[in-house]
Amino acid sequence: MLRKITATLTTALIGGFCALSAQEPMPADSMIVAAADNSSTATVVEESAPKKRNIINRVLDYFNDSNKPKEYKGFDFSIIGGPHYSSDTKFGIGLVAAGFYRNEASDSITPLSNVSLYGDVSTVGFYLIGIRGNHIFKLDKNRIDYNLYFYSFPREFWGIGFDNGNNMANKSKFNEIYVKATVNYLHALAPNLFFGPGVGFNYAHAAKMHRLDLWEGLPLHTASFGVGLRLQYDTRDNMTATQNGVLASLEQQFCPGFLGNKQAFSYTELKLSYFHHLWKGSVLATQYHAKVNYGDVPWAMLATFGGSNTMRGYYEGRFRDKGEMDLTVELRQHVWRRNGIVAWLGVGTVFPKFSEIQFRRLLPNGGIGYRWEFKQRTNVRLDFGIGKGEKSFIFSINEAF
Repeated sequence: MLRKITATLTTALIGGFCALSAQEPMPADSMIVAAADNSSTATVVEESAPKKRNIINRVLDYFNDSNKPKEYKGFDFSIIGGPHYSSDTKFGIGLVAAGFYRNEASDSITPLSNVSLYGDVSTVGFYLIGIRGNHIFKLDKNRIDYNLYFYSFPREFWGIGFDNGNNMANKSKFNEIYVKATVNYLHALAPNLFFGPGVGFNYAHAAKMHRLDLWEGLPLHTASFGVGLRLQYDTRDNMTATQNGVLASLEQQFCPGFLGNKQAFSYTELKLSYFHHLWKGSVLATQYHAKVNYGDVPWAMLATFGGSNTMRGYYEGRFRDKGEMDLTVELRQHVWRRNGIVAWLGVGTVFPKFSEIQFRRLLPNGGIGYRWEFKQRTNVRLDFGIGKGEKSFIFSINEAF
């Protein structure tokens, strides 16, 4: 659901204007030298000075250079934004920014750290603001992964379980306020192998339900505090537009009552991703994802899929249950200069327990997408996903996985 917006040409204009307005003025010593020249010299300078470029050319220059490495910058940061439309949020204005940096400018071995900021507001009353990133310490001995966001959204709810989500007649409206914050600290146990603790906070409030019966008596206001551990094996060549490597991540999170949780529960989440070149300009990307909850799970923490990262094309939250699994295979192909295309196929399901996973409850997924290299190894993506009984456009930054 997050960042499900459609790009337009105005995206480039607004992004360019934001970057150009932040340019540094002429250095003071240059202005002093010009003022000290005599009149004849000043005339020569004036005649030989380059003509000022108009705003359109400056915007084009900005985007032409945005994907070029800028080693002279301690923090390479660019902005893109503009109006959009999607079936969920309708018309709105979104803003996405991406930045790369190193702890030490002289360190060319450690992978670049990255940070993305995103925000959105739309005509249906949806608004969102968030920040996510990966901070890499020297020589990749330690990492901090983080994601924090807040949104308010008139959403849709089908109920809990596969059968409810599969019944389109259950589609009903409610208003949701949601806050999520996760931080994981990972220490390198061996090359490419990381382990460490994590903390999480989730707050959700549902109001103005059109079908209260679909909530099955669950508390509408929830706040969950969690602590846990993550084991991760990561050989990816980069984190934002991977071309080669493997990511295997196993996370166990606990939300016990002594931390103040009114609904005590825990969950296990597994992610397996594989990236491989097939031919020139191509990447075959495959991801298996599963999440299983145990205990008294709040409605907002039930496992689900959809939105901009998993099973694109499905409304995020349409299918909810204690367990979820999904598999996606995506072909990414560079086409020309900074342009690329993708196509993917996927399958997923939700279930209350493993014994109730059934073949007839497997849900198909597929889609196509366009990629434009906004910054080096950072793509702006426009995806069109199709699911059972629905479809959606998605505009976001970085690959889905």
